[in-house]
Amino acid sequence: MGATNGSTAGRITVSAAMPLSFAAPAAALRPWTPPTTAASQRVWSAFQAGDLITSAQAATAAHLAGGATYPVAAAVSARIADGGTALLGVAGVDGVVNQAEGRRLGLVRNVAVLLNAPAADMTKLVSQVKSALGASARVVRLAPAAVSTSLPVDSTPPSGRPANYLQLFQESAARYCPGLSWTVLAAIGQIESADGQNMGPSTAGALGPMQFLPSTWATWGIDGFGDTGAPDILNPFDAVPSAARLLCADGAASGGGGLRQAVFDYNHATWYVDEVLTLAAEYAREY
Repeated sequence: MGATNGSTAGRITVSAAMPLSFAAPAAALRPWTPPTTAASQRVWSAFQAGDLITSAQAATAAHLAGGATYPVAAAVSARIADGGTALLGVAGVDGVVNQAEGRRLGLVRNVAVLLNAPAADMTKLVSQVKSALGASARVVRLAPAAVSTSLPVDSTPPSGRPANYLQLFQESAARYCPGLSWTVLAAIGQIESADGQNMGPSTAGALGPMQFLPSTWATWGIDGFGDTGAPDILNPFDAVPSAARLLCADGAASGGGGLRQAVFDYNHATWYVDEVLTLAAEYAREY
């Protein structure tokens, strides 16, 4: 289990609205945000520059325009640039700034701790945290209490050679495992390699955007989307279809328990299954 402190929070008045703002290092905050936010270079460049990133609802309520500068009233009076909107994924938080900006605005220090405990019993852990912090503390679960296997199956996927990872996941599910939600492939791709940003090898020797072990690849690796030659574990046009093929053989297209078992077979850990399905549900909501 890991814990990240050093966060600050407080209410700030921006253009006559009062969002609750949270300040933390990008490395601590970014992994907790929804996938599109975590992957957005625009958002994190603005965040590092000291801009205020808000939810769409807060921006609308405050009549904020991206790139404009506004007077701010917190512990001090200052001006801050609006860095645009993003899905923040932290309940009750309307805006985020970096640590330096939080200090400049005088936000209250050390009011929050982010806990990362993927293998823990979340219900038990939340109860323990509440007991340790007292009745006045607020504990927010960023992961849902129950993980659903009810995910959408795209009935009109794009066709032709995919032009980006989104299309690659969508077309691979439709072509190589009909009945599988593309969001599962997207979640695995994000968790395993951040969509090709970390190709490995892992400590176990896994490689490529879908982090196949070479022994597993020898059985399940295929050429995808008209590629020829030996299947390439590092080539996303081979790796993602191969992952769809492996999941399908393990029963993923049947949904429910079959989907859970297929994801478990991909990586033998219950917490991994829950993480994949939780992220897949976020993709389903966003798209």
